Amino acid sequence: MRLSKSARVTLAIITGAILVIVYVPLLVVVLNSFSTSKSLTWPPPGFTLEWWGRAFTNPGAIQATLTSAVIAAIATAIALVLGTLAAFALQRFEFFGRESVNLLVILPMALPGIVTGIALNNFFRTIIGIDLSLWTIAVAHATFCIVTVFNNVLARLRRTGTNLEEASSDLGAGVWTTFRLVTFPQLRSALLAGGLMAFALSFDEIIVTTFTAGQGVTTLPIFILNNMLRPGQAPVIAVIAVVLIVVSIVPIAIAQRLGDGAEERATR
Repeated sequence: MRLSKSARVTLAIITGAILVIVYVPLLVVVLNSFSTSKSLTWPPPGFTLEWWGRAFTNPGAIQATLTSAVIAAIATAIALVLGTLAAFALQRFEFFGRESVNLLVILPMALPGIVTGIALNNFFRTIIGIDLSLWTIAVAHATFCIVTVFNNVLARLRRTGTNLEEASSDLGAGVWTTFRLVTFPQLRSALLAGGLMAFALSFDEIIVTTFTAGQGVTTLPIFILNNMLRPGQAPVIAVIAVVLIVVSIVPIAIAQRLGDGAEERATR
């Protein structure tokens, strides 16, 4: 499809405006992390590395970061197992209600976070009667992290087909040998990409976390929310926000590269 010059210019202007709206505020946060001001002001009156030193020696921020990393790792592990199994079941087997199950698997990603948070809070505290803790947050995060793994594995299974696995079976290999030597190598990059995206989603999630966190469990996003308006803490929070930006961008960028590489190999 060929666009007229005026249409291309219009699309370029709209695209540029959207990028400015999205990324200029992020740039302001990055610059404020180096500002000499104790509040988030613009333009910064000067630049310093003082707040970076304070952020990386702040016990609360360090503990919150470790807590978020542990929760994200647990949620990612759960998502890798359940998301992979669900993808295999829905791609390799025919059964009644398969489309409905597929919808139920991806639905948590589409639901508003506050709805998921309220539902899981009620489930943990009222239905099964357990106290909220680090583990309830991890399980809650896994409900939507599963979707990223599921989508990546399902797409890879659809592209690769079953020819190599059938050939392996014809040559006498067992189920586990075929999986280890044939299936898993084909899925490896998809699993890594899905896992990285799941980790990034869990690490900076706050809405579901707020409803499923127990007393004394503070993740990094909750730490930011609790300290953002405290006197003299704004620049430190800006530093932590920059760290969150990096933690979110790097896994997604790696996952995208892995996906692009797998797509190129599949089309050769």
